[in-house]
Amino acid sequence: MRKKPSPKNAAPRRIVVRRSGIHGLGVFALVDIPRGVRLIEYTGERMSHDEADRRYGELHEGSAHTMLFAANDEVVIDATRRGSSARWINHSCDPNCDAIEDEGRVFIETRRKIRAGEELAYDYELIVDEPHTAKLKREHACYCGAKKCRGTMLGKKR
Repeated sequence: MRKKPSPKNAAPRRIVVRRSGIHGLGVFALVDIPRGVRLIEYTGERMSHDEADRRYGELHEGSAHTMLFAANDEVVIDATRRGSSARWINHSCDPNCDAIEDEGRVFIETRRKIRAGEELAYDYELIVDEPHTAKLKREHACYCGAKKCRGTMLGKKR
C-alpha cells in the first residue's frame, strides 16, 4: 500500500503517537516546538454531561482511564469516537502543555519550548465530586515521574 503524497503547502508533521514511559501510548514532538503554539484540538463526539454519565457512568466507576473531556458545563467530548491524536496525551504534574477551552472546543497548547523527542503532557486536574480519600488517589495514581509529582491525577477539591 503506497502512502498518498501530501500537498506541497502542507505543514510538516510536528507530533507522533507511540509507546510512552508514562502510560500506554503518548504523543511526542517530532521537531522542536516553541512556547505558545496551539498544537492540536481534542476532538471526538460531543454530548451532554447527562449523556456521558448515562453511557459511561458505570463503566468508568472506580476507573481513571477515560477519554472523556469536559469542555465546559454543557459539553463533554468523547475521544473514543472520532477522536484526534490528542486523546493519547498523558498527564504530568510538571506539564509542558495546557488544555485550553475556547468556545466549547479544547485545544492543546505548549507552555514552554518542547524539544524534538519529548513527550507532550498536560495536567489532567481531574475533578471528582467525592472526598479525596487515599483509595481514590490510588485509583487515579500518577506515574509522570516529575520531581514534584503529587502522586495523583486529581485536581484540587472544589
